[in-house]
Amino acid sequence: MSNDLVVILTALNLEYQAVREKLVEPRLHRHDRGTRFEVGTVRGTSCRVALGLTSKGNHSAAVIAERAIQEFSPVAVVFVGVAGALWETARLGDVVMATHVYAYHGGTSEDDGRKARPRVWEAPHGISQLGSHLARLNDWADGTPGQGRVPQVRFGAIAAGEVVQNSRISADAQWIRQHYNDALAIEMEAAGVAQAGHLSGAPVAIIRGISDRADGTKSSAKDRNWQPRAAANAAAFGIRLAVELMGEQEQIAMAQADKDQADKAQAAGTHADQVSNTAHHSTVGIMAGSVRESSVHVNAAASKVSSATDLVAELDGFQGRLERHHAEGALDADTYREALAELGLARQAAREGTPESAKKATMALKRLRGLVAEFPALVAMLAPLVVAAGALS
Repeated sequence: MSNDLVVILTALNLEYQAVREKLVEPRLHRHDRGTRFEVGTVRGTSCRVALGLTSKGNHSAAVIAERAIQEFSPVAVVFVGVAGALWETARLGDVVMATHVYAYHGGTSEDDGRKARPRVWEAPHGISQLGSHLARLNDWADGTPGQGRVPQVRFGAIAAGEVVQNSRISADAQWIRQHYNDALAIEMEAAGVAQAGHLSGAPVAIIRGISDRADGTKSSAKDRNWQPRAAANAAAFGIRLAVELMGEQEQIAMAQADKDQADKAQAAGTHADQVSNTAHHSTVGIMAGSVRESSVHVNAAASKVSSATDLVAELDGFQGRLERHHAEGALDADTYREALAELGLARQAAREGTPESAKKATMALKRLRGLVAEFPALVAMLAPLVVAAGALS
């Protein structure tokens, strides 16, 4: 697989379930080393997600993140879960999206004390910009009755270490606040995921819901109440981010398809055969790529479809693109319904494999082309299929 989904990872089963609830028909995908992922589609969208569980700790998170990146070649990796707040800036239930991640346990022990030698990974600029945009829209949170105020998204550093931090007065707590006083939250996996993304070249987003204040209350009833809410909030924002990332990827792919089509048309116009009319006072009807001065240039790109079976396979692929346009709201329901009807007629006619059915398939595809005329990428995909259907007659 390549660039057709987003990987979402969590450390705890509670966090995993909060994401899984938002997926339609998640299906098992087993890595050959035993790691289990579930691949599903975000409800109401065409965004595909591969969901995995890392377990606790930066080391385990790094290994599973690297494994997921190699297995799926995702658009991005989104790490979702809960964390403790280091300052009052982030309230319980709020979401923190990391601008950068500190691996704060890096250091050296000297006679005059412990000196910090952290590693730092910054969030990719594009992901940070998109996260800020979604935060401004402020329409990502689940509207569950009785959940109190709407959670806010905070942006800042996240500190990731190797121990559970559950005190405000311990030597470690004081040291962290002294050397990493810009960190909004603290947890145990973000550094591993960030490192895996850095080494693999995959964009990484770290999203944490605030479930406690790292102040000795992690095992209290209050923490048990806030943890599922914080996990749900982080999952909601992470899913929204994933959908937007896939939407941007789709737009980039469509723009590239349009550019490629234009380049092919230009190249075909430059090198195409020329047709000359040598009969005096006669008329020639011709479908031309371009007309320049008195010369007609014919596009002569060869179709990849050589049989009815090939055509049916291409039509199946085109239906997937139609579905994405409809799921993203670009194609309205009535047009989508009519387009599917014409596509079904073309597919059925192509399967029959007779000269008469080929004509039916061609006419259906021409009507379909008219329905999607305002979408250049769809028209570009249909053009060679119309030609191929005609060639089968």
